[in-house]
Amino acid sequence: MGIANSVQCSWWLLVFMVFLLCNLSHELLESSQYEAIVKIKQLLNFPQDLSSWSDNTDFCNSEPNTALTLMCYEDDITQLHISGYNWFPNLPQGFSTDTLFSNLALLPNLKVLSLVSLGLRGTLPKKIGFLSSLEIVNISSNFFYGEIPGEISYLKSLQTLILDDNKFTGQVPEGVGFLHSLSVLSFKNNSFSGSLPNSLSNLQTLRILSLSGNNFSGEVPNLHHLSNLQVLDLESNNLGPNFPNISTKLVSLVLRKNKFSLGVPKELSSCYQLKKLDISSNELVGPFSPTILSLPSLSYLDISGNKLTGKLLKNVTCSQDLSFVNLSSNYLAGELPACLHPSSGSKSVLFSGNCLSNREQWQHPYSFCHNEALAVSIEPHKGKVKGGNGKAVLASSMVGGFVGVVAIIGLAFVVVRREYAKQKASKAPQTRLILGKISPAHTLKLLSDARYISEKRKLGLLGVPPYRTFVLDELREATNNFDISNLIGASSSGQIYKGQLTDGTAVAIRSMKMRKRLSVQSYTHQLGRISKIRCCHLVSTIGHCFECYQDDSSVSRICLVFEFVPNVTLRRVISEANSAQKFTWTQRMSAAIGIAKGIQFLHTGIVPGVFSNQLKITDVLLDQNFHVKISKYNLPLLIENKKMDTGPSSSGSKGNDGQRLKYEEKDDVYDFGVILLEIILGRTIDTKNDIDVSKDILILSLTADEIARRDIIDPAVQKECSDGSLRTLMELCIRCLSDEPSQCPSVEDLIWNLQFAAQVQDPWNRDTYGNQESPGQV
Repeated sequence: MGIANSVQCSWWLLVFMVFLLCNLSHELLESSQYEAIVKIKQLLNFPQDLSSWSDNTDFCNSEPNTALTLMCYEDDITQLHISGYNWFPNLPQGFSTDTLFSNLALLPNLKVLSLVSLGLRGTLPKKIGFLSSLEIVNISSNFFYGEIPGEISYLKSLQTLILDDNKFTGQVPEGVGFLHSLSVLSFKNNSFSGSLPNSLSNLQTLRILSLSGNNFSGEVPNLHHLSNLQVLDLESNNLGPNFPNISTKLVSLVLRKNKFSLGVPKELSSCYQLKKLDISSNELVGPFSPTILSLPSLSYLDISGNKLTGKLLKNVTCSQDLSFVNLSSNYLAGELPACLHPSSGSKSVLFSGNCLSNREQWQHPYSFCHNEALAVSIEPHKGKVKGGNGKAVLASSMVGGFVGVVAIIGLAFVVVRREYAKQKASKAPQTRLILGKISPAHTLKLLSDARYISEKRKLGLLGVPPYRTFVLDELREATNNFDISNLIGASSSGQIYKGQLTDGTAVAIRSMKMRKRLSVQSYTHQLGRISKIRCCHLVSTIGHCFECYQDDSSVSRICLVFEFVPNVTLRRVISEANSAQKFTWTQRMSAAIGIAKGIQFLHTGIVPGVFSNQLKITDVLLDQNFHVKISKYNLPLLIENKKMDTGPSSSGSKGNDGQRLKYEEKDDVYDFGVILLEIILGRTIDTKNDIDVSKDILILSLTADEIARRDIIDPAVQKECSDGSLRTLMELCIRCLSDEPSQCPSVEDLIWNLQFAAQVQDPWNRDTYGNQESPGQV
């Protein structure tokens, strides 16, 4: 009996010890991770105001901020994002990347590591191989130098590797090509050299390969079998001379500024998903195939600065989405296709420096391109070449002498031509050459290396990323797999999520389930219209993404990606009682002008226009500079999706299309009048009764004296507005709210009257405040 009791006690003691050890090991694990994070923050010299949670042992439940974000799963750190965008890292003396990665190695289940713009300096330690759970690594915009350690090949789960904007040198290790889960590989803007590893052709899951801005040379590995590859960016290297062997499923191909010289393969005309093709500034010879212009998805084409030959014809067809074409500085002859003519639409087309018959942009004489074609051994009429070496040398000498004579004549022609052009320029309007610049932002910050025209500067869109196609994985990462914590709005047309791209860009993503199962091509026209809604007074779209059914590749969901405007609504600074700041009269007029210009762009900036937008003051947002942006408008795709769901509209009772558009324009003018009513009175206007009563008050005040008029407006601006400016806005508001559409002003009238009110106000400000700005004036 005693023995049995003793055995039972021993058994319970063993269970207790195991339980104690398990809990102790769990606490030790959590403690080691906590200590590692604290040490990392010390190494990076975090500012005190970004370290408020350092005393909180429950770090997995701490609030994220723009500098540091932790994500955990079952008390293990799985994601670590540290960004220096919003603070200037000042690394301590003796900082060591080796010590940093020694502490990172204490996070055994780390899957995502992002160390961006922190000023990290040193080599990439071999200890990175210890982080075997890593799936995403982004250490861009630092000062890492030296070669990539071969231990990078130990990260067998790695899906994304981004080393952009560092100082890495040497060759890319062959082991990178054995990371079989890799889908994004980006080494932009470093100093890598040598040839690309042939093992890259093994990466069957690769979607994005971006190696621009390095010193790579030699041949590009065979990428033909990489059927998932969508983006290939090799700009600004020394690769060549053979054109890369690529998959026909590419979406973006950028080979600009290399040494490719042996012609463009015919297979390029089979890349039906290609949206962007930039092979400019190489030494490519041979014929240019006009069929490339008709690729169905192509929107951007640049072949300038090569030696491409061939004859263009007027009846060549072009892609409907084609918006930028640069054929300059080649040896093309014939006639510019009608679909590329400047009068054919909103396309930006450059074609100078060829031998085309079109003279809107400067051209060489036809003989120049003919002789240059001979010089590069591309004969217009092929014939069999017979005879020995002597004949070949003789022929070469004759051609060389002929080309020399042509060069002298050509030089004289150029001088005469320039003088003629100068004289002609003073008599006739010049064709506008639209200059672009390279700016990176594609999937995972890799699709925005496109050149964009100076129209963006005119529209005030320099801060808005260029429009592009996203992939679903990128948006899932941006929203934490569309987590409900990122949901910022919902309606019958779908949900809106806040997200952050890997380059730090904040975005708003509208997710819409499609009513019917249609192909991708069915939506290209509407998305083309949406991509053109780019105005400084609108929250602009910056891209889209398709999610498709697996059985027939029809579209199940479309995500529209918008710029994210982080500030408040216009109502907050106009009529909310608890607002810490109220707009001045000058700011209110500026906001009203901005809204009117936004409406004007929706009506006339794209064809056909966007009407009946049901505008509300809560749909008008303010950016960080307190400029207005309309966030909600009648997106063409939403209209189409509703039509699919409800069938044809019966709203045709208003008459013909012209009459219908007239009424739809007045709808937006009426809505603007309601917003203007709230701007003037400084109180919320939400119901039809609010509108009618407030409108009557305005009508009565116009018959009263100036003191009575000031008494009815927002007290915050009673002393700031001139009576002339106030009367103009009141009269305009009453006209906008007229029950008779024919009495409503046009959008152009709105803008003219608003600008007139601002002009009337300006002398009053100077008389009242002298050379100083009025209170709160922007």
